[in-house]
Amino acid sequence: MTRRGELPLLLGEAFSTSDAHKVGIARSRLRAADLDRPFHGVRARQGGLEGDDGRDEHERRILRLAEHYSHCMASSQFFSHVTAGVIWGMPLPGAVLKAACIDVAVFAPTRSPESSGTRGHQVPVRLAHSQIHGPTGLRVASPASTWAMLGAILRNPYDLIAAGDAVVREPNHVDDNPALATIAQLETAVAAGRRQGVGALRRALPRVRVGSESRPETWTRLILTDNGLPEPVANFEVFCDGVWIARVDLAYPALKIAIEYEGEHHLVDPVQWARDLARYDRLAEAGWRVIRVTKQEVFGDSSTLCARVRRAIAQASR
Repeated sequence: MTRRGELPLLLGEAFSTSDAHKVGIARSRLRAADLDRPFHGVRARQGGLEGDDGRDEHERRILRLAEHYSHCMASSQFFSHVTAGVIWGMPLPGAVLKAACIDVAVFAPTRSPESSGTRGHQVPVRLAHSQIHGPTGLRVASPASTWAMLGAILRNPYDLIAAGDAVVREPNHVDDNPALATIAQLETAVAAGRRQGVGALRRALPRVRVGSESRPETWTRLILTDNGLPEPVANFEVFCDGVWIARVDLAYPALKIAIEYEGEHHLVDPVQWARDLARYDRLAEAGWRVIRVTKQEVFGDSSTLCARVRRAIAQASR
């Protein structure tokens, strides 16, 4: 039994005011200070953005707002651009994620949404497809359509390629999720017609790979190749005498050179750090040289990274 002033749990974390009225919630209760008003006609229970799902606070905020907006969303609308990228789990730079508004689109000739807190888009039918995102139930642009939309937003070509890598990433193990789309589907989305950023998309497409598992891995691969070094193999499985040793981020298998990106979580998680050290020992015993790469070398001054890899290749080639 719900006590006076309490909201029934069936309303969920966020709900429309019309749904609240249907279960007998008074208008005065919906004006109470313990409820947020993220969008017109929507109320949300107050709460933080806690989570251990691997997403940062900006991604969780966007997901939370998208869920809130879904309670007042017209049937003709769907999430697009950056918001869709977050829903699909594409790696996006922090500067893009800090935007205050969420992206809501409609197909032409319907007029683009103009709700407070949203960035409205009118999309020609030929340039996108929408679908339901299974895990959240949100209506969203398809993965390939979303990537094509990001061509006008992601100014750094490495970020656009990293987002493409995430879309076409193929599973490495039986419990991994299937790829969101294929490279052929990305090609179809780019060829669908003229759009903002189509030039960037066309330049990025040939550099998209199915094996990259993270934005730093993609950036590392592109930095090396753009500095005249051979393209490494992504997520290479290392075996020695038929026994599996490790899977490395990037590799030059013929030279037994592994390149491993050291994310910040490796340094603060003692269990992960111990696993990393044991893995590096196994690789060394199998005759592999491991080049450990830091965030500063990838997203800052990459000259040291290129020099280290070039030196290792020269030494292994003697």
